[in-house]
Amino acid sequence: MVLGDLATNCYLLGGENEEVVVVDPADDGVGLAQLINDRKLWCKQIWLTHGHFDHCLGAMDLRMIFEAEIAMSNKDKFLIDRAAGTAEYFLGNFVESPNIDRIDIDLDKREALDFGGKNWQVISCPGHTPGSVAFYSPLLGVVLAGDTIFAEGVGRTDYSYGNKRDLLSSIDKLLKLPAETIVLPGHGEPTTIGEFRGWWNQSREGGWQ
Repeated sequence: MVLGDLATNCYLLGGENEEVVVVDPADDGVGLAQLINDRKLWCKQIWLTHGHFDHCLGAMDLRMIFEAEIAMSNKDKFLIDRAAGTAEYFLGNFVESPNIDRIDIDLDKREALDFGGKNWQVISCPGHTPGSVAFYSPLLGVVLAGDTIFAEGVGRTDYSYGNKRDLLSSIDKLLKLPAETIVLPGHGEPTTIGEFRGWWNQSREGGWQ
């Protein structure tokens, strides 16, 4: 689903016992809760690819409604803490703080997450933010890439906490995945690792900065 003013991609992962994981709930936790309830499902966990406001504002609503656990890197907690102010700056209107007081599953300490009988590898992808991660399922051939890579683009690093060198290393990590791996990014259309590799190689040859 595409949610919010910044058109953030939110993904629902189906599991067993009518449970779901919500990946990057954007700013519409209540709307997502209604959708999940309408389908007679239950949100077990919320996985955040990083701490930017357009990916996390709905997380607390989902936690309060479903008592769902929040999984993210503790390195991005500082972004959660100032998410409301950042959202107001970018959107020009008041936004309620997500008030995420704790991280239930610190992805800095986890190499994988198991859900629905599937193993999702947690790939550390700093650069866009210090705590950016991707979730990769070898069984499904899918990687949830957050804002590290897009169909024809990469995450910006011009914020004070961004790091271009780290981003390049993170891109190299993702390029090691099989070419046919489907990339589900934080914004925009899906792609594959092979398609992204072709675009990336052309961009680097063209003097990408």
